[in-house]
Amino acid sequence: MVKRLSGLTRQTITQVFDLLDYKRLESVYCYEGGDEFWLRKQAPCRRLGTKVAEVLMRKLPSGERSLYVGAGVTELPALLAESIELQRQVEPYNLRRSEVSILNQACRSLPVRFIAQDASTATGSFDHLWIVSVLNDPERFPHLSPLSYGRADPVTFNPRLFHKERHIVQAIVDRCMAKLDVPGLVTTSTEEVVWIADWCHRHKIPYRVDRKQYPTALVGDPICFIKIGKE
Repeated sequence: MVKRLSGLTRQTITQVFDLLDYKRLESVYCYEGGDEFWLRKQAPCRRLGTKVAEVLMRKLPSGERSLYVGAGVTELPALLAESIELQRQVEPYNLRRSEVSILNQACRSLPVRFIAQDASTATGSFDHLWIVSVLNDPERFPHLSPLSYGRADPVTFNPRLFHKERHIVQAIVDRCMAKLDVPGLVTTSTEEVVWIADWCHRHKIPYRVDRKQYPTALVGDPICFIKIGKE
């Protein structure tokens, strides 16, 4: 069981973050002030991501597969730790082609390759699903996201549009969770636990949410782990 990442893995994570083209990433993550954003966020993103990666290493076996939905800069430490420390196959999907190009350039000599497609196109099964800050994305789900965070305005809230977005989110969860071996592990944000729990209830599959939460640097949503099924 891996308790701490090796010096090689830590060095690799640092090198990849140093190789990222932050100028090009400005337009992906920010509307304005992108240079200041990455000056503030680069080190915390690497540091907090590495802490999450260490916890993940204690929860996953070697040699299996992980599916990452909407993976970006934040997911780099976990992806690198899985592939280097545990020799796991990682498949990170991201619909933003410009970010995929930047990430693949930084990871070009490593066993991590981002895919600019919908994660539902992934084939085969996985024992770990990473889906963080995807189901409550305020840009993609502007009517659902405020309700998820408890910030919905009762005057302007549109239940019809919320209902439409809820069906889209449930479809994403259904497609991705169908690829998860049971028992398996889901990594998600605390705000998105309800969607995974809803899927488990609908499929009559037991689950257990770890009480421990882990902070993140970019979106700010705490991460937690959910064990799906019984051993």
